[in-house]
Amino acid sequence: MGKAIIIAEAGVNHNGDYRLAKELVLAAKEAGADYVKFQTARPELVISKYAPKAEYQLGTTHKEESQLDMCRAIHLPLTDYKPLKDFCDETGIKFLSTPFDLESIDVLEELDMDYYKIPSGEITNLPYLQKISRLGRPVILSTGMSGLGDIEAALNVLIDGGLIREKIILLHCNTEYPTPYEDVNLRAMQTLARCFGVKVGYSDHTCGIEVPLAAVAMGACVIEKHFTLDKKLPGPDHKASLEPEELKQMVLSIRNIERALGSTIKEVSPSERKNQPIARKSLIAAKNIFAGEIFTAENMTVKRPGNGISPMRWYEVIGKTAPRDFKEDELIEI
Repeated sequence: MGKAIIIAEAGVNHNGDYRLAKELVLAAKEAGADYVKFQTARPELVISKYAPKAEYQLGTTHKEESQLDMCRAIHLPLTDYKPLKDFCDETGIKFLSTPFDLESIDVLEELDMDYYKIPSGEITNLPYLQKISRLGRPVILSTGMSGLGDIEAALNVLIDGGLIREKIILLHCNTEYPTPYEDVNLRAMQTLARCFGVKVGYSDHTCGIEVPLAAVAMGACVIEKHFTLDKKLPGPDHKASLEPEELKQMVLSIRNIERALGSTIKEVSPSERKNQPIARKSLIAAKNIFAGEIFTAENMTVKRPGNGISPMRWYEVIGKTAPRDFKEDELIEI
Protein backbone atom coordinates (compact mmCIF):
# COMPACT_ATOMS: atom_id res chain seq x y z
CA MET A 1 0.00 0.00 0.00
CA GLY A 2 1.28 3.46 -0.88
CA LYS A 3 1.25 6.54 1.29
CA ALA A 4 -2.10 7.83 2.50
CA ILE A 5 -3.20 11.15 1.06
CA ILE A 6 -3.39 13.60 3.97
CA ILE A 7 -5.92 16.39 3.52
CA ALA A 8 -5.61 19.29 5.95
CA GLU A 9 -9.20 20.53 6.13
CA ALA A 10 -9.13 24.30 6.60
CA GLY A 11 -12.83 24.39 5.73
CA VAL A 12 -14.24 27.72 6.89
CA ASN A 13 -11.76 28.16 9.73
CA HIS A 14 -10.56 31.34 8.02
CA ASN A 15 -13.83 32.92 9.26
CA GLY A 16 -14.29 34.65 5.91
CA ASP A 17 -10.90 36.39 6.12
CA TYR A 18 -8.74 35.82 3.03
CA ARG A 19 -5.59 36.71 5.01
CA LEU A 20 -6.35 33.93 7.49
CA ALA A 21 -7.01 31.54 4.61
CA LYS A 22 -3.49 32.17 3.33
CA GLU A 23 -2.08 31.57 6.81
CA LEU A 24 -3.90 28.25 6.90
CA VAL A 25 -2.28 27.31 3.59
CA LEU A 26 1.16 28.06 5.02
CA ALA A 27 0.40 26.07 8.18
CA ALA A 28 -0.78 23.05 6.18
CA LYS A 29 2.36 23.17 4.05
CA GLU A 30 4.57 23.43 7.15
CA ALA A 31 2.79 20.43 8.70
CA GLY A 32 3.57 18.29 5.65
CA ALA A 33 0.00 17.71 4.44
CA ASP A 34 -0.54 16.74 0.80
CA TYR A 35 -3.58 18.96 0.30
CA VAL A 36 -5.15 21.93 2.02
CA LYS A 37 -8.92 21.95 1.55
CA PHE A 38 -11.51 24.69 1.85
CA GLN A 39 -15.31 24.86 1.51
CA THR A 40 -16.83 26.81 -1.36
CA ALA A 41 -20.42 28.01 -1.29
CA ARG A 42 -22.89 30.75 -1.97
CA PRO A 43 -24.68 30.30 1.35
CA GLU A 44 -28.06 31.48 0.06
CA LEU A 45 -27.97 28.66 -2.54
CA VAL A 46 -27.21 26.10 0.17
CA ILE A 47 -29.24 27.08 3.24
CA SER A 48 -32.79 28.32 3.60
CA LYS A 49 -33.46 31.18 5.99
CA TYR A 50 -35.50 28.75 8.09
CA ALA A 51 -32.75 26.10 8.45
CA PRO A 52 -31.74 25.53 12.10
CA LYS A 53 -28.18 25.22 13.32
CA ALA A 54 -26.67 21.93 14.37
CA GLU A 55 -26.37 21.38 18.10
CA TYR A 56 -22.59 21.75 18.00
CA GLN A 57 -22.97 25.02 16.06
CA LEU A 58 -25.30 26.40 18.72
CA GLY A 59 -22.59 25.69 21.27
CA THR A 60 -19.84 27.50 19.34
CA THR A 61 -21.64 30.46 17.71
CA HIS A 62 -24.25 33.11 18.60
CA LYS A 63 -27.55 31.41 19.41
CA GLU A 64 -29.67 34.20 17.96
CA GLU A 65 -27.86 33.99 14.60
CA SER A 66 -29.42 31.79 11.91
CA GLN A 67 -27.46 29.08 10.13
CA LEU A 68 -27.65 31.14 6.94
CA ASP A 69 -26.30 34.28 8.63
CA MET A 70 -23.54 32.24 10.29
CA CYS A 71 -22.42 30.81 6.95
CA ARG A 72 -22.61 34.16 5.20
CA ALA A 73 -20.19 35.52 7.78
CA ILE A 74 -17.60 32.72 7.52
CA HIS A 75 -17.48 31.98 3.78
CA LEU A 76 -15.13 33.59 1.31
CA PRO A 77 -16.62 35.14 -1.83
CA LEU A 78 -16.42 32.88 -4.87
CA THR A 79 -13.93 35.26 -6.50
CA ASP A 80 -11.33 34.45 -3.80
CA TYR A 81 -10.81 30.83 -4.76
CA LYS A 82 -8.78 31.37 -7.92
CA PRO A 83 -6.17 33.54 -6.15
CA LEU A 84 -6.24 31.16 -3.18
CA LYS A 85 -5.51 28.23 -5.48
CA ASP A 86 -2.70 30.25 -7.11
CA PHE A 87 -1.27 30.92 -3.64
CA CYS A 88 -1.31 27.18 -2.91
CA ASP A 89 0.58 26.55 -6.15
CA GLU A 90 3.19 29.14 -5.17
CA THR A 91 3.46 27.67 -1.67
CA GLY A 92 3.91 24.12 -2.95
CA ILE A 93 0.82 22.44 -1.54
CA LYS A 94 -2.10 21.06 -3.53
CA PHE A 95 -5.45 22.84 -3.38
CA LEU A 96 -8.88 21.32 -2.86
CA SER A 97 -12.22 22.80 -1.99
CA THR A 98 -15.60 21.20 -1.41
CA PRO A 99 -18.45 22.76 -3.39
CA PHE A 100 -21.81 22.99 -1.64
CA ASP A 101 -23.94 24.17 -4.56
CA LEU A 102 -24.06 23.93 -8.35
CA GLU A 103 -22.61 27.39 -8.95
CA SER A 104 -19.63 26.57 -6.72
CA ILE A 105 -18.99 23.43 -8.79
CA ASP A 106 -18.65 25.67 -11.87
CA VAL A 107 -16.21 27.97 -10.07
CA LEU A 108 -14.04 25.09 -8.87
CA GLU A 109 -14.10 23.28 -12.21
CA GLU A 110 -12.04 26.16 -13.61
CA LEU A 111 -9.33 25.48 -11.02
CA ASP A 112 -8.45 21.99 -12.32
CA MET A 113 -8.52 20.20 -8.96
CA ASP A 114 -7.30 16.62 -8.64
CA TYR A 115 -10.52 15.51 -6.91
CA TYR A 116 -14.02 16.64 -6.15
CA LYS A 117 -14.59 16.19 -2.44
CA ILE A 118 -18.29 15.54 -1.78
CA PRO A 119 -19.30 16.21 1.83
CA SER A 120 -21.57 13.95 3.84
CA GLY A 121 -24.50 16.36 3.63
CA GLU A 122 -24.64 16.17 -0.17
CA ILE A 123 -24.79 12.36 -0.43
CA THR A 124 -28.56 12.55 -1.17
CA ASN A 125 -28.35 15.64 -3.44
CA LEU A 126 -29.20 14.06 -6.79
CA PRO A 127 -28.68 17.10 -9.09
CA TYR A 128 -25.38 17.84 -7.37
CA LEU A 129 -24.12 14.25 -7.68
CA GLN A 130 -25.15 14.08 -11.32
CA LYS A 131 -23.33 17.29 -12.18
CA ILE A 132 -20.09 16.15 -10.54
CA SER A 133 -20.30 12.69 -12.13
CA ARG A 134 -20.47 14.20 -15.63
CA LEU A 135 -17.27 16.18 -15.10
CA GLY A 136 -15.28 12.95 -14.92
CA ARG A 137 -12.85 13.96 -12.19
CA PRO A 138 -11.98 11.52 -9.38
CA VAL A 139 -14.30 11.84 -6.40
CA ILE A 140 -13.78 11.54 -2.65
CA LEU A 141 -17.16 10.94 -1.03
CA SER A 142 -17.72 11.32 2.71
CA THR A 143 -20.35 8.99 4.15
CA GLY A 144 -21.31 10.54 7.48
CA MET A 145 -24.96 10.20 8.56
CA SER A 146 -25.37 7.41 5.98
CA GLY A 147 -26.13 3.72 6.00
CA LEU A 148 -25.17 1.33 3.22
CA GLY A 149 -28.36 2.06 1.29
CA ASP A 150 -27.65 5.80 1.02
CA ILE A 151 -24.07 5.11 -0.01
CA GLU A 152 -25.09 2.58 -2.65
CA ALA A 153 -27.64 5.01 -4.10
CA ALA A 154 -25.06 7.81 -4.32
CA LEU A 155 -22.50 5.51 -5.93
CA ASN A 156 -25.08 4.42 -8.50
CA VAL A 157 -25.75 8.06 -9.42
CA LEU A 158 -22.04 8.77 -9.83
CA ILE A 159 -21.43 5.63 -11.90
CA ASP A 160 -24.57 6.10 -14.02
CA GLY A 161 -23.30 9.61 -14.75
CA GLY A 162 -20.12 8.18 -16.26
CA LEU A 163 -17.72 8.01 -13.33
CA ILE A 164 -15.85 4.71 -13.15
CA ARG A 165 -15.64 2.95 -9.77
CA GLU A 166 -11.83 3.15 -9.76
CA LYS A 167 -12.11 6.95 -9.58
CA ILE A 168 -14.17 6.91 -6.37
CA ILE A 169 -12.85 6.88 -2.80
CA LEU A 170 -15.31 6.50 0.09
CA LEU A 171 -14.47 8.14 3.40
CA HIS A 172 -15.92 6.67 6.56
CA CYS A 173 -17.05 9.61 8.66
CA ASN A 174 -19.10 10.70 11.64
CA THR A 175 -20.40 14.27 11.41
CA GLU A 176 -20.69 15.08 15.11
CA TYR A 177 -18.18 17.80 16.10
CA PRO A 178 -16.35 16.49 18.07
CA THR A 179 -17.17 12.82 17.51
CA PRO A 180 -17.33 10.70 20.69
CA TYR A 181 -14.85 7.84 20.44
CA GLU A 182 -17.60 5.28 21.00
CA ASP A 183 -19.38 6.56 17.87
CA VAL A 184 -16.36 6.40 15.52
CA ASN A 185 -17.00 2.75 14.54
CA LEU A 186 -13.75 2.62 12.58
CA ARG A 187 -14.21 -0.98 11.47
CA ALA A 188 -17.06 0.25 9.26
CA MET A 189 -14.40 1.72 6.97
CA GLN A 190 -13.36 -1.81 6.05
CA THR A 191 -17.01 -2.75 5.55
CA LEU A 192 -17.25 -0.03 2.89
CA ALA A 193 -14.29 -1.54 1.05
CA ARG A 194 -15.81 -5.03 1.13
CA CYS A 195 -19.32 -3.95 0.15
CA PHE A 196 -18.53 -1.56 -2.66
CA GLY A 197 -15.15 -2.60 -4.05
CA VAL A 198 -13.65 0.89 -3.85
CA LYS A 199 -10.74 2.50 -2.07
CA VAL A 200 -11.56 3.78 1.39
CA GLY A 201 -10.32 6.40 3.81
CA TYR A 202 -11.41 8.27 6.88
CA SER A 203 -12.59 11.81 7.61
CA ASP A 204 -12.04 12.50 11.30
CA HIS A 205 -13.90 14.78 13.69
CA THR A 206 -12.57 13.45 17.00
CA CYS A 207 -10.51 15.79 19.18
CA GLY A 208 -7.16 14.01 19.00
CA ILE A 209 -4.99 12.30 16.42
CA GLU A 210 -5.28 8.68 17.62
CA VAL A 211 -8.17 7.66 15.38
CA PRO A 212 -6.61 8.86 12.09
CA LEU A 213 -3.47 6.92 12.99
CA ALA A 214 -5.52 3.79 13.62
CA ALA A 215 -7.35 4.33 10.31
CA VAL A 216 -4.05 4.35 8.42
CA ALA A 217 -3.00 1.14 10.16
CA MET A 218 -6.34 -0.37 9.06
CA GLY A 219 -5.83 0.55 5.41
CA ALA A 220 -7.11 4.11 4.90
CA CYS A 221 -5.74 5.60 1.68
CA VAL A 222 -7.02 9.10 2.53
CA ILE A 223 -7.09 10.94 5.86
CA GLU A 224 -8.98 14.21 6.20
CA LYS A 225 -8.69 16.26 9.38
CA HIS A 226 -9.87 19.75 10.33
CA PHE A 227 -7.27 22.21 11.51
CA THR A 228 -7.24 25.80 12.68
CA LEU A 229 -4.73 28.46 13.60
CA ASP A 230 -6.29 28.71 17.08
CA LYS A 231 -9.01 26.58 18.69
CA LYS A 232 -10.22 29.65 20.60
CA LEU A 233 -11.21 31.56 17.46
CA PRO A 234 -14.95 32.18 17.04
CA GLY A 235 -16.77 29.89 14.61
CA PRO A 236 -18.40 26.47 14.45
CA ASP A 237 -15.45 24.19 13.64
CA HIS A 238 -12.41 25.56 15.51
CA LYS A 239 -13.04 23.71 18.76
CA ALA A 240 -12.92 20.27 17.09
CA SER A 241 -9.90 21.13 14.93
CA LEU A 242 -6.19 20.56 15.37
CA GLU A 243 -3.83 23.46 15.85
CA PRO A 244 -0.78 23.62 13.53
CA GLU A 245 1.63 21.74 15.81
CA GLU A 246 -0.95 18.99 16.37
CA LEU A 247 -1.49 18.70 12.62
CA LYS A 248 2.26 18.44 12.11
CA GLN A 249 2.42 15.66 14.73
CA MET A 250 -0.43 13.80 13.04
CA VAL A 251 1.29 13.91 9.65
CA LEU A 252 4.61 12.78 11.14
CA SER A 253 2.91 9.96 13.07
CA ILE A 254 1.05 8.74 9.98
CA ARG A 255 4.25 8.63 7.96
CA ASN A 256 5.97 6.72 10.78
CA ILE A 257 3.12 4.21 10.92
CA GLU A 258 3.30 3.71 7.16
CA ARG A 259 7.01 2.96 7.44
CA ALA A 260 6.31 0.57 10.31
CA LEU A 261 3.57 -1.36 8.46
CA GLY A 262 6.14 -2.84 6.09
CA SER A 263 5.28 -5.99 4.17
CA THR A 264 3.47 -9.21 4.98
CA ILE A 265 6.77 -11.14 5.10
CA LYS A 266 8.01 -12.20 8.53
CA GLU A 267 11.79 -12.24 8.42
CA VAL A 268 14.84 -11.03 10.32
CA SER A 269 15.27 -7.33 9.65
CA PRO A 270 18.69 -5.86 8.85
CA SER A 271 18.64 -3.75 12.02
CA GLU A 272 18.03 -6.71 14.35
CA ARG A 273 20.26 -9.29 12.71
CA LYS A 274 23.23 -8.13 14.78
CA ASN A 275 21.27 -8.89 17.97
CA GLN A 276 20.95 -12.62 17.29
CA PRO A 277 24.32 -13.60 18.83
CA ILE A 278 23.67 -11.25 21.77
CA ALA A 279 20.13 -12.27 22.72
CA ARG A 280 20.03 -15.92 21.65
CA LYS A 281 21.75 -18.80 23.41
CA SER A 282 24.15 -21.62 22.59
CA LEU A 283 25.22 -24.94 24.03
CA ILE A 284 27.71 -24.18 26.81
CA ALA A 285 29.90 -26.30 29.05
CA ALA A 286 28.20 -26.46 32.46
CA LYS A 287 31.55 -27.44 34.01
CA ASN A 288 35.01 -28.37 32.85
CA ILE A 289 34.80 -31.12 30.23
CA PHE A 290 37.83 -33.14 29.17
CA ALA A 291 38.58 -34.42 25.68
CA GLY A 292 36.97 -37.82 25.14
CA GLU A 293 34.17 -37.28 27.67
CA ILE A 294 30.59 -37.83 26.53
CA PHE A 295 28.36 -34.77 26.34
CA THR A 296 25.45 -35.22 28.78
CA ALA A 297 22.60 -33.22 30.26
CA GLU A 298 24.79 -32.85 33.36
CA ASN A 299 27.86 -31.31 31.72
CA MET A 300 26.01 -29.16 29.15
CA THR A 301 23.78 -26.12 29.63
CA VAL A 302 22.25 -23.30 27.60
CA LYS A 303 23.50 -19.72 27.94
CA ARG A 304 24.27 -16.61 25.95
CA PRO A 305 25.91 -15.75 23.58
CA GLY A 306 24.15 -17.21 20.58
CA ASN A 307 27.06 -17.58 18.18
CA GLY A 308 27.67 -21.27 18.97
CA ILE A 309 25.65 -24.46 18.49
CA SER A 310 21.92 -23.79 18.70
CA PRO A 311 20.11 -25.31 21.71
CA MET A 312 17.66 -26.71 19.15
CA ARG A 313 20.42 -29.30 18.43
CA TRP A 314 20.50 -30.44 22.10
CA TYR A 315 19.66 -34.07 21.38
CA GLU A 316 22.01 -34.17 18.43
CA VAL A 317 24.96 -33.22 20.68
CA ILE A 318 24.12 -35.39 23.73
CA GLY A 319 26.00 -38.68 23.47
CA LYS A 320 28.76 -37.31 21.25
CA THR A 321 32.38 -37.25 22.38
CA ALA A 322 34.09 -34.00 23.34
CA PRO A 323 36.75 -33.35 20.66
CA ARG A 324 38.88 -31.32 23.11
CA ASP A 325 38.92 -29.89 26.62
CA PHE A 326 36.24 -27.29 27.40
CA LYS A 327 36.37 -24.88 30.32
CA GLU A 328 33.18 -24.05 32.28
CA ASP A 329 31.04 -21.52 30.31
CA GLU A 330 32.93 -22.13 27.08
CA LEU A 331 30.98 -22.63 23.84
CA ILE A 332 30.72 -26.32 22.97
CA GLU A 333 31.98 -27.55 19.61
CA ILE A 334 31.55 -30.95 17.97
